[in-house]
Amino acid sequence: MPAPTYLDNAATSFPKPECVHEAVLDYMRRVGASPGRGAYAAARVGASLIDRCRERIRELVGGERSGQVVFTLNATDALNLAIKGAVRAWNRGHPGRRAHVVTTAMDHNSVLRPLNALAASGEAVWTCVDADAGTGMVDATSIAAAVRPETALIVAVHASNVTGTLQPLEAIGRACRRAGVPLLVDAAQSLGHAPVDAASMGIDLLAFPGHKGLLGPLGTGGLYLRAGMDSIVEPLREGGTGSASESDVQPLTLPDRFEPGSHNTPGIAGLSAAVEWLLDRGVDLVRAHEARLTQAVLETMPGERDGFRLLGPDSVEGRVGVFSFAHDSISPDALAAGLESRGYLARAGLHCAPRAHGALGTLERGGAVRLSVGPFVSEETVHGAMRALAAVASELRSERPVGVGSVR
Repeated sequence: MPAPTYLDNAATSFPKPECVHEAVLDYMRRVGASPGRGAYAAARVGASLIDRCRERIRELVGGERSGQVVFTLNATDALNLAIKGAVRAWNRGHPGRRAHVVTTAMDHNSVLRPLNALAASGEAVWTCVDADAGTGMVDATSIAAAVRPETALIVAVHASNVTGTLQPLEAIGRACRRAGVPLLVDAAQSLGHAPVDAASMGIDLLAFPGHKGLLGPLGTGGLYLRAGMDSIVEPLREGGTGSASESDVQPLTLPDRFEPGSHNTPGIAGLSAAVEWLLDRGVDLVRAHEARLTQAVLETMPGERDGFRLLGPDSVEGRVGVFSFAHDSISPDALAAGLESRGYLARAGLHCAPRAHGALGTLERGGAVRLSVGPFVSEETVHGAMRALAAVASELRSERPVGVGSVR
């Protein structure tokens, strides 16, 4: 069996740049202290490292001040903070009323589940805007039409983890501005893969993982808050910050307002090195490489004659390097298993995005098999994976009786 080739970068990027490993190990071996919990040199080194990472992320997202970058456990934690914090702040400011949130069918369970939890507790109601069944695209005018007087927040995913579709954030941002409603963007699949500029895109809150397109370690992520947004988001947790220790009330200043407890400083050290790696190369260069990989997929993928359907856009423009394939008679699990037997690691199923698969018509068919690329994937690897996918389908069709391994 050939050595495994990792093609699940939408779940987490692998491999990481070597500088990421070195930064994590260096912090753990050489520094080790908890930032802000002492005046000695090692603690100051840790604090300086965290500040440097904030500044690099601010530069990457086109932010205003580095203090507006808040570190969280991951993107899911950042989305929970933004969604629940905004809803509860709105409700507190509007006694007797209940906040309303707008999101889209392409959003991940990291958005949908917090909204359902808020609905179950009676804290909020929400509206889900449909997406195009072919492209996965959401119309900005449909989002605007869903706004109510009680709308506290609009949530949109930038790039779909199912189709790779890049949503029209500039148009969505303009619609949010006209409605006077803050926009929260889930950049889990776009940051590091495509240019993101919070100011020009009209983004008020930007949630991101550190371990996907940013190429950092698992267990890292953050939330960027445009100036003034900290006043419309309540903290979800309180605790020690290493600052204002004379007070037993959570500080109101950023970033401490949203960062109780000790940081994952080794992880942030790795994330800082990864973001520096991206900034040095330029996201435009990473994007150009991914465009070449996308073109390679489109040129060599099995098509309708082989029983396959590519979910999402069938062009290089308007997507990131996430490719999900549904087959007319073979289950996603069987396709993924066949790919693994040929040395290609892919993810099958619904990808924690049930409404996206519902919009695309693949929910009842078990979803799709997904292959996703990163900066260290070659065109040759993509060509091999497409050949393997076609070979798996051909083998399963010819060797299995009707109904075995098929989509139900």
